Amino acid sequence: MKKGIIGKKIGMTQIFDESGKVIPVTVIEAGPCVVVQKKTVENDGYNAVQVGFSDLKANKVNKPQKGHFAKADVAAKRFLKEFRLDDCESVNVGDIIKADTFADGDMVDVSGTSKGKGYAGTVKRYNNATLKATHGTGPVGRHAGSMGACSDPSRIYKGKKMPGHLGAETVTVQNLQVVKVDAENNLIALRGAVPGPKGGVVVISNSVKKA
Repeated sequence: MKKGIIGKKIGMTQIFDESGKVIPVTVIEAGPCVVVQKKTVENDGYNAVQVGFSDLKANKVNKPQKGHFAKADVAAKRFLKEFRLDDCESVNVGDIIKADTFADGDMVDVSGTSKGKGYAGTVKRYNNATLKATHGTGPVGRHAGSMGACSDPSRIYKGKKMPGHLGAETVTVQNLQVVKVDAENNLIALRGAVPGPKGGVVVISNSVKKA
């Protein structure tokens, strides 16, 4: 990983390019983030930097966290995230990472927590087909259907697509283009949609599939 930052999803809008074409974008308040800890192979077994985002009131920090932030001499942060950067040696504790770490045209991956949908059936959760709505199908048109097992193996295989909790899980969208960076206001406009609701925390990093 070459670079990364933590941000907050503001919402979606649209902007126009030089030719007048409409581009749907998601606006992210990216940073400023501060480097809270630097991990090394000698002490931790791997190289990484721990980054903090969004200030937190002192009375909401427990004693271990308070000592952690005091050691780095930085203000308490609500969210912490590790990045295994290629050049961790060039980053020091206390450094500030801003939105301008990315530039227009960069390709990035965005991870966030998807919207929770609660308990859902297989039609909504896995896009299963429904039964016909006529000729006595009855009240089972959206049920899961046959489990497919008889006397052998007399059980349901693991991984069977069944009703359950939908959403509220970590989702990563790959290869989104950075359309515009507003370093002054710490804003990044990404082409397309990113996971989560407005106000949700997201992690932006350079794309693993495209340079």
